[in-house]
Amino acid sequence: MSHIRTAREMYGVQGMSDQRADEDPPPEGGHGHHPPTADQDQLPSMRGHAIFAMDQDGFVTSWNDRAEDINGFTGDEIIGRHCSVLYPRERVAAHYPEWELSQAARAGLYMDQSWRVRNDGSRFWASVAITAQRSNDGGLVGFIALTRDDTEARARHQRSTRRFTDLFDLAPVGIGLFDESDRILHANGALCELLGYRLEELHGTAGVKLLHPDDNEGAVVPTPPAPDSPGNGSLGRQRVLARSDGEPVTCNVHSAVSMEDSGARFWQVVFQDVTEEHRRAAELHHQATHDELTGLPNRSGIHEHLEGELGVRAEGQIAVLFCDLDNFKRINDSLGHEAGDELLVALARRLKSGLPDSCTVGRLFGDEFLVVCSNLDTAGGLEQLATNVSELMDTPLVVREQTVWLTASIGAAVVERADTTSHDLVRFADAAMFEAKARSPGGIEKASEEVIVSTNRQVQAEGELREAIGNDRLTLHYQPIVAEDGTITMAEALLRWSHPELGLVGPSVILSVAEQGNLLRELDRSVLRMALREAATWPLVRGRPIRIAVNFGGLLPDDPYFAEIVSRIIAESGIDRERVVLEVVETSLSDLPDRGREDMVELARGGVRFAIDDFGTAYSSLKRLKELPVQLIKIDRGFVTGTEDDPADLAIVRAIVDMARGLDCGCVAEGVETVPQLRRLVDLGVDTFQGFLFSHPQTATAFRSMLASSGAVPLPES
Repeated sequence: MSHIRTAREMYGVQGMSDQRADEDPPPEGGHGHHPPTADQDQLPSMRGHAIFAMDQDGFVTSWNDRAEDINGFTGDEIIGRHCSVLYPRERVAAHYPEWELSQAARAGLYMDQSWRVRNDGSRFWASVAITAQRSNDGGLVGFIALTRDDTEARARHQRSTRRFTDLFDLAPVGIGLFDESDRILHANGALCELLGYRLEELHGTAGVKLLHPDDNEGAVVPTPPAPDSPGNGSLGRQRVLARSDGEPVTCNVHSAVSMEDSGARFWQVVFQDVTEEHRRAAELHHQATHDELTGLPNRSGIHEHLEGELGVRAEGQIAVLFCDLDNFKRINDSLGHEAGDELLVALARRLKSGLPDSCTVGRLFGDEFLVVCSNLDTAGGLEQLATNVSELMDTPLVVREQTVWLTASIGAAVVERADTTSHDLVRFADAAMFEAKARSPGGIEKASEEVIVSTNRQVQAEGELREAIGNDRLTLHYQPIVAEDGTITMAEALLRWSHPELGLVGPSVILSVAEQGNLLRELDRSVLRMALREAATWPLVRGRPIRIAVNFGGLLPDDPYFAEIVSRIIAESGIDRERVVLEVVETSLSDLPDRGREDMVELARGGVRFAIDDFGTAYSSLKRLKELPVQLIKIDRGFVTGTEDDPADLAIVRAIVDMARGLDCGCVAEGVETVPQLRRLVDLGVDTFQGFLFSHPQTATAFRSMLASSGAVPLPES
């Protein structure tokens, strides 16, 4: 048998019956024979394997000790018998043993995993490698078989696989297994339910066929990663799938590439349905960017749209028209707010339908509309567009069977520089609208260079004021409010701003900058905090504390957090609540909602007092005034000045004083400057007085000294 490669020669062992198969065999010696047809790199390690040889017909010719341990046959019991005794009966009946040997003879090596039978009839799961043995001339002379008992390994694998299968089937999110060509290999029940298909309908379907027409990102599975990184996955992406009925389904899609035992790649793809969340987010975004009354884009929506247009359009093609209705308050007052709302809705509908597709109409606030044109050429140019908008807004409208005539002042601004922002355009157009309204209501004005420069100065001033508020660079002066004998009973806090270039700036300039910069609410909070902290340390006057009055222009009772903010600042300052007087103008109370009134009542019950500032200068409802917890009425200086020589002003002041007494309110006359004015006011029954006749506004230090010295101001000589 020198011409045959025996198992002893192939594996380099000296005595197969003496060498344990779980020991590593020594390297193969150089026998000068041709290697087997099979690539020996494919052979498993012999550690733990049964090793036996067969002739070309499959009869066992040798048997090692490990084969006896695994199969239960001794060498004497098995040698000479056909290898089919090691197979289950059904496999033998199907001639499977002969087929395996034929495969090994054809390819040189055959590897398999299947059931095998022991001598006692029990089965075990075997990993098998069969190699063909050939003579030097290539003739088949036999086989060598390596068998390993993998029963426990298979059971562990099945348990692991079962856990994966259970998780796959029970997962509440859709899971699909895709091959590298983007076709579905398998899908769980959740994915079938999500898309409305049966499993057999999904099997083999290309992933792109599951996508909605709105989704044009290509295949479901991403480009496979490099071969050396089989575990890499993709970050979550949002894709739009289509149900079997065509309805879109928005999903967050997460994918990871994996590998089968055979080495073939496949993708595990998880589909999380976020359609409802996406819908709610879209609704919230729409609510945040659109006006509830008209459905038009609001300020946020306009800026969002305009920023998008600025990113793609050239200079000279984008324009903004700021439109403000003239005397709209008159319509609200005469027809009512509901009719006014109907009018705004009708006007919004007319603008939207009457302008070209290149125009977007928005409503900023109240009776302010904005038109954004993204292509002036298609709109006929700026002048033609402005004329069209003016005509649309000037046409009469019928509201509740009444014909209403409207006019609008329009300011226009065009993008002329690449660095122009949406906020710049709206500001320029807004400033131009004020120019148009000042010249003649119902006119049209384009933002000039002077307007743009002025607007930019306003923006700079807003930034400086915001910084001054944040860094406590504002100061307060205090003007005494005195009784008839000159005793100080209260002081009004008056705002000052020490500007680095303009010097000491008064309230009129500060409030103008704050109003245009939407800083009034923040400014009010800052002033209230400073005033109360200072007043909390004032000395008593004749054993009595001095009240502090603070004007409000932005933080008003209609603010949902009004009571909370005021209460917190009072608590932080440590001042007695009964010393706090909050001044508001009467126009801010005319349309006060019930919640605002409740907040005022709540604060008043705690001791806070409310004063109506500049009373008589605007329309207000006396019935509404009666319902509010107002304890103080301040008579406007315009009426006070006229008490000397104007019978009408004198009559108005007398009426205000009588009304204040009827409402159990105190009365303060503002702007008292002469002795005759003081005498008339005293005769009319005014309680307290404020004005230059008694004292100019004092710095915090000077006012404290005034309180500490006498607590009174010297009365002018009669």
